[in-house]
Amino acid sequence: MAASVRLLRAKLSRLSLLYFHKSRPFITAILRFSSSNCSRWRRLCLPPRKSLHWGVAVGSTAGLLCGSVAFCASSGFVERMCRCAKHNDTIELQRLIKQGYDVNEKHPLGWTPLHTAAVNGSERSLALLMEAGADVNAKDEFSTAFRTAQKKHMGSFDVIFMRDDDFSDRLHRSANFTGFTPLHYAVLADSLECVRLLVNAGADPTLKDSSGYQAIEYAGSIFIKDLLKEKMETYAKDKEKREMEERRRYPLEMRLRENIVGQERAILTVAASIRRRENGWYDEEHPLVFLFLGSSGIGKTELAKQVARYLHKDNKKGFIRLDMSEYQEKHEVAKMIGAPPGYIGHDQGGQLTKKLKECPNAVVLFDEVDKAHPDVLTVMLQLFDEGRLTDGQGKTIVCKDAIFVMTSNLASEEIANHALDLRREAQQAAEHREEDGEISEKVTISRKFKERVVQPILKLHFRRDEFLGRINEMVYFLPFSRSELVSLVTRELDFWSKMALSRHAMHMTWDREVLDVLADGYDVHYGARSIKHEVERRVVNQLAAAHERELISPGCALHLTVDYPKDKAGRSSVEDVAPTIKLQLIKEGKKKVDIEVGNFFTPEDKLFF
Repeated sequence: MAASVRLLRAKLSRLSLLYFHKSRPFITAILRFSSSNCSRWRRLCLPPRKSLHWGVAVGSTAGLLCGSVAFCASSGFVERMCRCAKHNDTIELQRLIKQGYDVNEKHPLGWTPLHTAAVNGSERSLALLMEAGADVNAKDEFSTAFRTAQKKHMGSFDVIFMRDDDFSDRLHRSANFTGFTPLHYAVLADSLECVRLLVNAGADPTLKDSSGYQAIEYAGSIFIKDLLKEKMETYAKDKEKREMEERRRYPLEMRLRENIVGQERAILTVAASIRRRENGWYDEEHPLVFLFLGSSGIGKTELAKQVARYLHKDNKKGFIRLDMSEYQEKHEVAKMIGAPPGYIGHDQGGQLTKKLKECPNAVVLFDEVDKAHPDVLTVMLQLFDEGRLTDGQGKTIVCKDAIFVMTSNLASEEIANHALDLRREAQQAAEHREEDGEISEKVTISRKFKERVVQPILKLHFRRDEFLGRINEMVYFLPFSRSELVSLVTRELDFWSKMALSRHAMHMTWDREVLDVLADGYDVHYGARSIKHEVERRVVNQLAAAHERELISPGCALHLTVDYPKDKAGRSSVEDVAPTIKLQLIKEGKKKVDIEVGNFFTPEDKLFF
């Protein structure tokens, strides 16, 4: 046998394989190897010998291999670790781990060594990998042999042979394994000891694969089922306790303040509603509906994103955003819920219904809802009231646990002007009492203003009380105060400072006066976007021009300062001309030298003219 394999390795470049499945001819294939692949070979494993559960693995005791097959082998450490885990070679596996190889590194086709140990029932390798820090909840990215081959731009037989050799030869080639955890594979392998090791190490038995099945649904052994049922109950209780402790230690308000500047009242309102849901103090028959009101660029969309991030962690399907400016026509209702049978695209589903099927408890953002057609709002009535939506094919999607957020610029002028008046009055009162001016930032929209000014504007536009009546909370976003503007400028400069350091190895600092000058560029109608644009115009433009002219180089230290205009007598004058932001180069000895970029947009500076 060894002599025949050596002979094949030396001479064969085209191999013929006859493979039978359950005493039936399965496939006859001709394998062609390029000159780059002829130097290294891999042995093809025998056909499956044992039937596994749920049709994910194939059983074939009558498999017949009519030839010895060799194939190109990879020298990557991940492949070596997977083969060691497959054959339970703990000595070689421990040697690779001691050399510093990452046990969570994924195979080029998507699995980890822990997946390999679990599917092959390699108990000692499984324990060794978990002791080295392997992720017990890692998900396999391998789908089917043919889909993976297309995704990786490989041949289907290459993928099949690599899967058989580095993972397992007992799994069906057409089954989808996307999202399988090591626990899923241990259950498939019918290995009670591997299942016990995984759940004791913290494996989550409630995780689902891409098809929506938990590991227990693949179990054939009654002992494995009983073990998983017990662990699922205890895991759910422990998880709930951990989440409650985490919420007490790190409340939602603190999480939101890390990414949102100001808007204290809006944050408190949203956090209070989310807290009611998390602790079971809510109406289970109706979803939670918000209407965010305020000027553009003031944090409405960002708050919705942060709520989704808090509730769904890294699950991208947990946040659904629909730009309602795309639904201004009557016929575009079908785009949301799907076209009815007989129409073009009826089998594709709607943009909303399709995503809600995948994640019924998602955070759904209807951006600029005031631009939507009235028929679209009619569809949303049922969604907000009963938490259900019927698509174009007549199927009902239940989403009572979803959170719906609508944003609108209606009454933004009135809200902004009212808030500015309140701040101005509070500031004058504070100065009159000789108190700290910080009190001017703590303003609240009065109920009288909401009823007399905001509500009539909303009723005039939406023209239906039943729509407004289904909104749980109307959240008002106010213009930024002076201290909040300074905080926004600081965040923006920090962003560009980190970018300068990562891309160009340049260190950037600035004076406190720079923050005040840039904050003066705030426009109440454009919110935080006006601050972003002000920093780009007055700071980033200078950096780009100085870099292009080679006035600054990688590794240098830069400083931003304010240059006040001077009158004829040489005195500073800030009344007639606005101060400018000046770029300085910090040399050795902390000496600062001005960088004269000049007006980069004058014709004489444009050499191509």
